[in-house]
Amino acid sequence: MKNSPKKLGIEDYVEGILQNDRTVLSRAITLIESSRPEHHEQAEEIIEQCLPHTGQSIRVGITGVPGVGKSTFIETLGNHIIEEDRKLAVLAIDPSSTKSKGSILGDKTRMGTLANNPKAYIRPSPTGGSLGGVARKTRETIYLCEAAGYDTIFIETVGVGQSETAVHSMVDFFLLLMLAGAGDELQGIKRGIVEMADAIAVNKIDSSDSAQVKQAVREYKNALHLYPKPESGWGPEVTTCSATTGKGIDVIWELIGDYVSNTKESGFFWEKRSRQAKNWIYETIQNRLMDEFYNDPNVKKKLKSVEKRVLKGEVSSFKAAKMLLEIFR
Repeated sequence: MKNSPKKLGIEDYVEGILQNDRTVLSRAITLIESSRPEHHEQAEEIIEQCLPHTGQSIRVGITGVPGVGKSTFIETLGNHIIEEDRKLAVLAIDPSSTKSKGSILGDKTRMGTLANNPKAYIRPSPTGGSLGGVARKTRETIYLCEAAGYDTIFIETVGVGQSETAVHSMVDFFLLLMLAGAGDELQGIKRGIVEMADAIAVNKIDSSDSAQVKQAVREYKNALHLYPKPESGWGPEVTTCSATTGKGIDVIWELIGDYVSNTKESGFFWEKRSRQAKNWIYETIQNRLMDEFYNDPNVKKKLKSVEKRVLKGEVSSFKAAKMLLEIFR
């Protein structure tokens, strides 16, 4: 019979994380992802004790159109920065349903060399939750990874839709991966996502016609000119790369470094971090209130019957919400 893992106290968790014990780190992240109230209390205490050891990483958000080759790109860029003696954690935002499970669950096998590198840590994101819940857990996971000594954090969007906005709200640099020769170059990409990008990288240039690549770069540059100058003062760059051959990967990492240096010098880097921390307070309050509301025994008891009354047209949605909130109070 397999022995169950030793029960850890808060001090054991904190000590293990600070010593970069990956097993302890993984168990601590599992506590964060748990829906059990007693685990929430433990997780919060662990985060509080780790907090003085956080904030020194570069946080990079990576998104892109389907089929753009995010996993290969992350592995190639990840291996490149590890060669520069950095430590990398790869996380994901995936609000997908429990039915689809989300592609990140396969990323550990697709990122074979990175997953086996002792200087890298790849963590599949939780699935089947609301975007807000998943985003909150990812933010808390960032803190633990930083405390464990990972000085570079990649956050990948796996789900589609609002996940890009969630990632943008927790990173320093936002990278959009695109393809050349895919018809309308901006097809399927919302204006807001392009506007959030600090750089656009056209990937898979080795398998694209050079004229198509030049056209794609031109179109993306033109698209970026339509937007107001970013608050950061940084003019978003458009570059090209091949994740399979490694061409252009070093240029992208240099771009990220330049952005960090420029925004730290101007003060925008820390101002943005402060703003993000402030926003997280209010998002955490909203998420906590929702958790408490739906876990309230009186609400649980009445929710289905009130829902049925709305469906039958007996009460309005607004009246139903008011009734449930009064039960919650």
